[in-house]
Amino acid sequence: MDSPHILHRSHPAPPNPLKHLFAFLLLIGLVWSLGTVRSAASSANGRVVLQAFWWDYWNNNYPADWSTYLADLAPRLREMGIDAVWIPPTCKNKDATGAVGYAPFDHYDLGDKWQGGNTGTRFGTKDDYLRCVAILHANGIEVIQDVVWNHLNGAGSGDGSGGEDPQAHGNRYKNFRYSCFQTPAKSETAANYLARKGRFPKNWQNFHPSPAHDTENGDIAAGWFGPDLCYFRDAYGRSSNAKFNPTQPANYVRDQVRAWSVWLKKQTGVDGFRIDAVKHFEPWACKDFLWNLAHNANDASGGPDMFAVGEYIGNRDQLDQWVDSVNHSDGFADVVGSFDFSLRSSLKSMIDGSGFFDLGSLPSTQQQRRTRAVSFVNSHDSFRPRLGATGDYVGWDSANELGGHVDPNDPRIQAAYAVAFAMDGSPCIFFEDLFDLHSTSARWTHFPTNESTLPARDYLKNLIWCHESLRFKEGAYLVRWQAADLLVMERQSRAIIGVNDHWTAWQEATIPTSFAPGTRLHDYSGANTEDLVVGGTGQVTIHVPPCDGSNRRRGYAVWGPAGISPIPPQAEISTLQEWEMADDLGDSHPQSLGQGGALPSRSVEWRTVGRLYAAPNRKTLVELHPSRTNTPITLQVENANSVVGQSTGQGVVRVEVSPSQAGYLTLKVRNARSTNPKQTVWVKARYTAPTRRDP
Repeated sequence: MDSPHILHRSHPAPPNPLKHLFAFLLLIGLVWSLGTVRSAASSANGRVVLQAFWWDYWNNNYPADWSTYLADLAPRLREMGIDAVWIPPTCKNKDATGAVGYAPFDHYDLGDKWQGGNTGTRFGTKDDYLRCVAILHANGIEVIQDVVWNHLNGAGSGDGSGGEDPQAHGNRYKNFRYSCFQTPAKSETAANYLARKGRFPKNWQNFHPSPAHDTENGDIAAGWFGPDLCYFRDAYGRSSNAKFNPTQPANYVRDQVRAWSVWLKKQTGVDGFRIDAVKHFEPWACKDFLWNLAHNANDASGGPDMFAVGEYIGNRDQLDQWVDSVNHSDGFADVVGSFDFSLRSSLKSMIDGSGFFDLGSLPSTQQQRRTRAVSFVNSHDSFRPRLGATGDYVGWDSANELGGHVDPNDPRIQAAYAVAFAMDGSPCIFFEDLFDLHSTSARWTHFPTNESTLPARDYLKNLIWCHESLRFKEGAYLVRWQAADLLVMERQSRAIIGVNDHWTAWQEATIPTSFAPGTRLHDYSGANTEDLVVGGTGQVTIHVPPCDGSNRRRGYAVWGPAGISPIPPQAEISTLQEWEMADDLGDSHPQSLGQGGALPSRSVEWRTVGRLYAAPNRKTLVELHPSRTNTPITLQVENANSVVGQSTGQGVVRVEVSPSQAGYLTLKVRNARSTNPKQTVWVKARYTAPTRRDP
């Protein structure tokens, strides 16, 4: 049985003598923040996140290419003030373009291999996925990658051939073999499938029930979503019938998932992670993976403020316990928060309560581990409408809704979002709450750049503006008034947010504030037209509108210092992406992207590394890092028409280009001498994408 207190680090693992000092100082900071001031803001706290998809996301203008859809939407999101977007899982599912990402098949296929009947995924090809990340970055928006560390699905070739191991316990379809540059999928026979040598092959011993943990009982081991990965030390072994059948060492699954996670961050340049189904694997494994992503991914490391949130379904105390279990595994390090399902349940009860809910009870339903918590109203799991021919709501698939939906057209949803924005943590906006896909008859036919066919709801644009322009995240969270129909919260010296769930009656309260006497406060919700002046003792009397639709902003008001101008959009983020050229990665199939492969022995044949999407007249720096430092290698950069940069050398080889127009640059490598031995190389690119895609 694996020990929960051993934190494994990927190679190399330099000693970190400051780790426990940092953790101690962080803990002191957290303790200091308790008391009347609920908690202080930190750079890990307070991002406005958009869940940038719904469950079966699709657009006919971008078939199996959601990455390009989001790239085209990015400038609108920047204008609104979105800090980060959460994208769905992006590794290949067996049904490559039909599945939505939560049934992963091949970790190392990001839409570049010919598997599952397609090269791309529902999200798009790997090239367009990397372009999406870079364009969002150019708009100052972080990318939160959804990852599935719990399970896999779809063992076998296209028709399942080769997926079954007759000696497997439980579900016998646990032979996972993958295409790669060395062994493309030349056929879908069992023999071809079982000989494929793609990275991270898996055998039945890697899943529950395993000889190391021979059960499928309980949250950790149940195979509800597909073969369930086992992270115990002794969950390793060999297939009884696969031709490619390398020996697996102890800790195989844990080591390989860690290595894949770090590879994913380096390859894509994403900034943070949403972790699916965290109740169903061990907290110490989650800590291992997140710590390495934050601190041991070399120059791709996310750092101590890397966004990471787990999907744990439970009550307030269970959420806090899970966060503590992860953060305190192998010594304290603050690496993760959770979606606040407890608060969400109460927000739904408030909306469903038709004015009979005790609004003042909401703060007591929040989880207490809140600085990294994510408050939300809807998600792809809770929101499953039945759709008409044009994508309008004609009913609800309640049996498949987690916790039930909130109708975006219910006026009280506006009060719920005001609460979510005011409280500690990072508010997450669901795509269908921000954008109206119901009333336009254009769910599947709109263009994301067209505001008439993809209109954004005005109240959410206002709340985002208030959150960003009044800098909620810089003010500590304080509760100033709690009553049945009125809840008032303050972000210390930044904003006062009042929420009212009564259908017809305005609510009034005189509250203490942190604002200096004489400060003029303006209601940026638009509900109150006259400014207020803070009294000599710091008190102010506020009025909060009802939620019956009679006011421009229904059910909430937001006061802040008068004269605030909107802050500029987030500064652009440069993108760093890294490709590893190895024979067990990529694919040489003629229908694949044709990328990957180690530099071959005694050959000067070109290998295509990949493509990046660069802005015009901006520096793009590409570096080649070989595994052998005494052999000359050529690194080349091409645009659509010609070679724009080339360099040959030993050791690290660099090419710097400044393209004259926006577009894809293709990276290629080859041996400069036909006598060179075979070797793996790594190619890194740091660049800035344009803010808009050139159609």
